[in-house]
Amino acid sequence: MRYRLILLSALSLLLLAWSCNSVEERKKPKPPFWESPVTLDLEAIQKRGFIRAVVDNSSTSYYIYRGRRMGYEYELLRNLAKQLDVQLRIIVNNDIDRAFYLLNTGRADIIALNLVRLEEREKYGNFTHKINALSSVVVQRDNQKPITDIKDLHNKTVTVRKSAIYKDLLQAWEDSLNISINIIEENKGSDELVDDVIREEIEYTVVDEDVALVNSTYYHEMRMGPELTDATPVAWMVRKNSPNLLKSVNKWIDKGKQSTYFAILYGKYFLNKKNSYHRNISPFSSISGDRISVYDDLIKKGSDYLGWDWRLLASLVYKESRFDTVATSYAGAKGLLQLMPVTLERFGVTNPNDPYQSLMGGVRYLKYLDKFWMERVPETNERIKFILASYNVGHGHVNDAWRLSLKFGKDTQRWNDVAYYLERKSKPKYYQDPVVRSGYAKGHLAVAYVQDILSIYESYRVLVNP
Repeated sequence: MRYRLILLSALSLLLLAWSCNSVEERKKPKPPFWESPVTLDLEAIQKRGFIRAVVDNSSTSYYIYRGRRMGYEYELLRNLAKQLDVQLRIIVNNDIDRAFYLLNTGRADIIALNLVRLEEREKYGNFTHKINALSSVVVQRDNQKPITDIKDLHNKTVTVRKSAIYKDLLQAWEDSLNISINIIEENKGSDELVDDVIREEIEYTVVDEDVALVNSTYYHEMRMGPELTDATPVAWMVRKNSPNLLKSVNKWIDKGKQSTYFAILYGKYFLNKKNSYHRNISPFSSISGDRISVYDDLIKKGSDYLGWDWRLLASLVYKESRFDTVATSYAGAKGLLQLMPVTLERFGVTNPNDPYQSLMGGVRYLKYLDKFWMERVPETNERIKFILASYNVGHGHVNDAWRLSLKFGKDTQRWNDVAYYLERKSKPKYYQDPVVRSGYAKGHLAVAYVQDILSIYESYRVLVNP
């Protein structure tokens, strides 16, 4: 009995000690996210096949114009991705602090924002070589008493973007000039804050010079005030433990500047005011409206019949014809959805240049493909990928890849598994397999086609309201 009591006491003490240790463990604060960044360098990114980049949704960085993805940073990133031999995936984010978090947790690989190199930002990642040099300027309305000198901001309220450099700049001028500025930080993008100034919801804001230049092309009531700084170098950022990615990006930057590529692109977006004006006031620009094309209403009608998000169908139309009703491919495909003559006839299209006939003929074909795959791929999002691939290369070839997946024990309801075999249908080992009925196909092009449409759709989904 005595030994049992001793044993029970010892066990109780052990449980108490374990409980205390567990409480202490729970009380320990988690280390900051930037101290242990995800290990993912260039080789892993290339093996994965895509690079994820953080950009602004702004009149300078990334937007949709007549269905096309545009923007200074977007075009730079697209060129970079091509050089790295990967696809580009965009993350739209206006919160700079969150961008640092996305980078270090592996949800993004590069921050393509105009980041001034500050000591407190060094902990979040490594800066690339200089992308540009920009000044920061005060934005005001022309019906206000003009701010022509920084000292004129005394006792004024200036609303600036949270986590940007603007608050620090204003505070430095307060100390230097012995003035008082009411500084408010908001978690908004620069374009939004310029809009707030124009709508008289705030008095003043501060933005980068390039943003101010573009906004001034279509806001005639906007006035650019004094510069808070001379032109300051700005750069992008990658993770600290991605030295090979950093090296490749820096090499690309240096090469782009030597070849005048950067200068030409800068001129396109910031110096050609006429083009900037038309892009930014157009109802078919995601900056000023929520229309993608003149055929949006027709596309919405077709998407209702399919049960799709209309922006997904718009992505397919853009990919096929760029919304050109008289487009004709080298193979003879015609109309908004580029139907071949035999398909036009099968689905009742007598005039392929008529937008209604062309689109609804394509929609009926998509509905047919939906029914074809419905039973074998019941999950809608997965089935859409099968439908898109079938639309591009023919459902016979996709069906072959499905049978190969079944033969080799893969999941026939998952697009990635079936896409693996579709990509290999140009190799004799696969297109001569007994289960294959439609023979040779450049299936890798169909797989890339699906990914491209889904990438366009993601852009439309983020930038254009439903």
